Amino acid sequence: MYPQPGYTDRRHRRGLSVGQRPNELDPGRSPQHRLGYMIRQFREGAGLSLREAAGPTFISHSKLQKWENGDRPIKERAELQIVDTAYGARGALVALWDQMHTNSAVGIHVSGSRIHVSDTSVGLAADPPYEAASDTEGIFVPARLRDGSVVFVALDRRALLRGGVGIGASAAMAAGTPAAAESANVPGLVQRARRAASAYGETPVEHLRRIRRQLINSDNLLGPSHAIKAALEHINVIKDLRREASGTDRHDLIELQTQYAEFTSWLYQDLGNWDSAQFWLDRAFQWSHTVGDSDLTAYVMARKAQLAGDTNDVVDVVDLAEAAQRMARPRSRLAAVAQTYEAYGHALRGESSASERAIDAVRSTLDRVASDPSPWGVWLNDQYVEVHQAQSLEVLGKHDQAAAAFTSAIRGLPEGYHRDRGVYLARAAVAHAGAGVPEQAAEVGLQALAVAEDTGSGRIVRELARLDQALLPWQRISEVAEFRTTFDGTLAHEA
Repeated sequence: MYPQPGYTDRRHRRGLSVGQRPNELDPGRSPQHRLGYMIRQFREGAGLSLREAAGPTFISHSKLQKWENGDRPIKERAELQIVDTAYGARGALVALWDQMHTNSAVGIHVSGSRIHVSDTSVGLAADPPYEAASDTEGIFVPARLRDGSVVFVALDRRALLRGGVGIGASAAMAAGTPAAAESANVPGLVQRARRAASAYGETPVEHLRRIRRQLINSDNLLGPSHAIKAALEHINVIKDLRREASGTDRHDLIELQTQYAEFTSWLYQDLGNWDSAQFWLDRAFQWSHTVGDSDLTAYVMARKAQLAGDTNDVVDVVDLAEAAQRMARPRSRLAAVAQTYEAYGHALRGESSASERAIDAVRSTLDRVASDPSPWGVWLNDQYVEVHQAQSLEVLGKHDQAAAAFTSAIRGLPEGYHRDRGVYLARAAVAHAGAGVPEQAAEVGLQALAVAEDTGSGRIVRELARLDQALLPWQRISEVAEFRTTFDGTLAHEA
């Protein structure tokens, strides 16, 4: 229900200097001003000043003020979801934002196991993947359009519960969103964390560190859906613990909060939710400066380069990777990690020689950086470098070499990296298809599909969608037909 205008002057002026009047808003002036007007109404209804609202939303008060005044459009739906929950708007603000974007957003209805898309398939394929409006949460699922292409669409959790949709269903049962985390019973979670720490003979910081390690292990084996809700909840637990902490404890908590934010970004990245992945990386980068740990800040910057590579951002990927190298200690492991992402960025730009030089430079440093005491990037090894070289080769059209490099890296992958194995298998399958070996591509693709169904990894599904298209010329071959039929059976379909 929308709040009614006419709150008291005391509440209306909270956070303003003496004598300063709030900007008069005309909700009829434009959709952007109407959204700003409603944001202010809900904030005032929650009894929050702009500065007080900055805490639970993780958004600066100046940015919130510009939104309310209609001076700045709200580009990230994930950010508005957090504001919606923090202000108790119960989805009203997000619904209004969705109405403003009806020309680009997708209307989705579920009937049984089919998705009905109100827009054309061409429009859906071209539009960015906005999350669906729901009571608190939404999730992306892969869907087959009438033109045969595969895209990720946003699905309401309540609709999903009425009908399964294959890959992504398990993720919907467990995955949360920033808004969902904000609505959690944080005080109760904090008390539970304190009791658990005491039971294990640990401090709350030690207990939360151990939980993060367990979540990382779970992600490696089962994929992101089983870890993301817990990660979001623990960010809020840490934030609440910081209220009473001081000295070393306070520093350790903000450092841990930064680490959880970076991990949350990774989970969303693997789900294929780029907006939320970017949101939490931005928060991690901001908080890392508060910690004062240069290694942590450099690592988050390197992760920004990695995300840019995953989204094929040819403009930013190399610049972000080079920035991370400048921030890292010279000749350190983190500098080598960032250079690995630089190599892939050059490949995306079609710069074969520059990509090869960067990979060779990383490989030449592996022995030296093995003794680096930094805890970041400890997974940098021969297999990791080989995978990124293979990925670069595939982008550059050197499919035979890419397939061989992927196969070699998969053989050397440590035990327990179940989801990552699936990603590499899917990429290897695409390379085999590019090399003109459809039977092997289909066989490896089926292996990757099994991992995708287990983990709900959006990265695997995106690669398999590429494979599905690459195999079209050989669709009459039995092995290819088996893969395409099996893959199609895991997808939702446009009616």
